[in-house]
Amino acid sequence: MIEIKNIKKSFGDKTILEDISGVLETGKCNLIIGSSGSGKTVLTKCIVGLFKPDQGEICYDGKSMLDMNREERTELRQQIGMLFQGSALFDSMTVEQNILFTLDMFSDMSIRDKKKRVDEVLEKVELQGSNKKFPSEVSGGMKKRVGIARAIVLNPKYLFCDEPNSGLDPQTSLVIDKLIKQITTDYNITTIVVTHDMNSVMEIGDKIMYLYNGRKEWEGSKEDIIFSKNERLNEFIFASEFLQGAKAIRMLEVEGKIQEGTALQEAEKLLKEE
Repeated sequence: MIEIKNIKKSFGDKTILEDISGVLETGKCNLIIGSSGSGKTVLTKCIVGLFKPDQGEICYDGKSMLDMNREERTELRQQIGMLFQGSALFDSMTVEQNILFTLDMFSDMSIRDKKKRVDEVLEKVELQGSNKKFPSEVSGGMKKRVGIARAIVLNPKYLFCDEPNSGLDPQTSLVIDKLIKQITTDYNITTIVVTHDMNSVMEIGDKIMYLYNGRKEWEGSKEDIIFSKNERLNEFIFASEFLQGAKAIRMLEVEGKIQEGTALQEAEKLLKEE
């Protein structure tokens, strides 16, 4: 579990984050969403220790990161896995070498055990036998899965994912979402996902923090979004008339005012008649 308390961060005269608090829960996908410039990236960098907040506290399992000494911070960083937006693979290295890089940096395992661990995480992301391929030889979705494999190779307690579906088609995005969710549950990881992808929000959003102009505007689950009356959140999530209509129909279904699936069936019937 990661707890952030009253985080404030400014650059010069410009305040980026103002009094943000929240709990990122273990075993759940914790999503940070918001429009560009809302403070998502700065907040994430504060949480992982790349930026020091001007005020506030960040606690990993009850221990303040800001009070840690150098040795404790190094140990904490080894417990953090990172999935970068562009996968950040080394083009000149094979899939296996990309994953081994992390083990070589932070592990004293034997080379035999390291390669065994590489095989284990590749199997976890369903890329068995891809060890000797180069990044240029695999698809965008496969690169993301290699990135996930590298992120979990040290058995992290915390997993940060920056726009994991960036550049992927909708179907591949769902595969990545389900994989992140499965890993979070199987390994009981505290997962933090920064995303603009509303499919991800509705697919894996166990807990969602919506930022607006550097402040926490709303917090809840993907189920709570359906009934939220927060205008800014609704304008962000349900931006189009189609999505606004879909939300209204879903609310009626959940409230039992129409039979679930009826609206979809009627729409399909009308399309066939045309």
